[in-house]
Amino acid sequence: MKDQHSKEFSRRNFLKTLGLASAGLTILPRHVLGGKGYIAPSDKIVVAGIGVGGKGESDIANFAKSGKAEIGFLCDVDDKRAAKTVANFPKAVYYKDYRIMLEKEAKNIDAVSVSTPDHMHAVQAMAAMQLGKHVYVQKPLTHDVFEARALTEAAKKYKVVTQMGNQGSSGDGVRQLVDWYKAGLIGDVHTVYCWTDRPVWPQGIPWPAAKASVPSTLDWDLWLGTAPFKDYVEKLVPFNWRGWWDYGTGALGDMGCHIIEPPFRVLGLQYPSDVTASVGSVFVDEFKRGYFPESGPPSSYIIFTFPGRDGKPPVKLHWMDGGIQPERPEELGPNERMGDGGNGALFIGTKGKMMCGTYGMYPQLLPTSKTKDAKVPETTKRVQGSAEGHYAQWVEACIAGYGKMEVSSPFETAGPLTETILMGNLAIRSYDYRTPRPGSQTAFDYPGRGIKLLWDGNNMKVTNFDPANQFVKREYRAPYKL
Repeated sequence: MKDQHSKEFSRRNFLKTLGLASAGLTILPRHVLGGKGYIAPSDKIVVAGIGVGGKGESDIANFAKSGKAEIGFLCDVDDKRAAKTVANFPKAVYYKDYRIMLEKEAKNIDAVSVSTPDHMHAVQAMAAMQLGKHVYVQKPLTHDVFEARALTEAAKKYKVVTQMGNQGSSGDGVRQLVDWYKAGLIGDVHTVYCWTDRPVWPQGIPWPAAKASVPSTLDWDLWLGTAPFKDYVEKLVPFNWRGWWDYGTGALGDMGCHIIEPPFRVLGLQYPSDVTASVGSVFVDEFKRGYFPESGPPSSYIIFTFPGRDGKPPVKLHWMDGGIQPERPEELGPNERMGDGGNGALFIGTKGKMMCGTYGMYPQLLPTSKTKDAKVPETTKRVQGSAEGHYAQWVEACIAGYGKMEVSSPFETAGPLTETILMGNLAIRSYDYRTPRPGSQTAFDYPGRGIKLLWDGNNMKVTNFDPANQFVKREYRAPYKL
């Protein structure tokens, strides 16, 4: 690993060393200066990655693939997870603590990519934006509803280019769905079903009783970050944290930004007015139902209601996870896959139906025989390279500057989408909310079951069940703050 020292290699310093600002110097064409394929420093950005193993590894690689991003700085709390990316970008300076990196290298960084566990997204992205850095943040945008609103407002305040890592928003599939809907092929949509086969990590289980030794390559305190201190346990890192509320956002948080995004974009949805939920049961033995409030449930079924807008009817959006799926539409043949098999979205309109898989892929009209014959105008601009283009698009927009170029998932739209998804988690966590029955030490009531949470989106508040509001904004462990 490299020493944590500053490198003055920004494009501004590069220009100075060339002396291009000298009054009497002739400015030569870029291809003459650097040869064929040369990209001038003024047409590149310096990117710092926070969280560079796993998904962060592919994120960093995709930025570099754009040809216009210099990977200047890498940061990860786990040397082992970061090793491959560090080896792939040997000139990049490596840090373990993002706060130290941003403090020391602020003048050398143009943009920051955040690919850490959910509970760290907001503080890391906010720290970068406060320094005027453009940010790319993996989905879900944040862990809490309050954080999503804060990042959305910060993007406007600091005038930085933002993008959430739901790459399907740059895909052709969701744009095809938009075109079909605008052309009126399925009428007005009133019902949407979204489903996923996640979680593929453990949920609905007790916190492990046995603590374990922290790997020598991992800084456990930095990994915990904003979360309450707990002893290290096996198999939490690098993947299974998703099933624990202190760190992750469950199946809905993990996949909702990929699967609910198409309905949000196609129908122009905003904040829901209410939500109901039911969750899968966990049994410790044949007589006792398990209660593990630290962990998400093994499955859930949530129904969001979105008010009608612009003359359109209200929309009921059904979310199902843990392998639950909606009834197959009659128009779908017996051997035809629904969605992409394990995941998908089904739109039901007044004149017809359409569906897609994860990321809006495999868009189909129903019956599917209608798809190839549907000829409608392309009303939405396509993104070159689709998923890979999602990264290149952000890089290009950063070079152009704030407000100069459109991106697919700016915080302006990713924020409300994330808020809606996380609001669904309020219903999941309220479902098993317990209060002791008077005069009993062992018996409980479940006041959150069987009720509809009424949501005031503008004020980020459940208006009829106050216990749910404790999950809108969590307390950070010192010294972290937003």
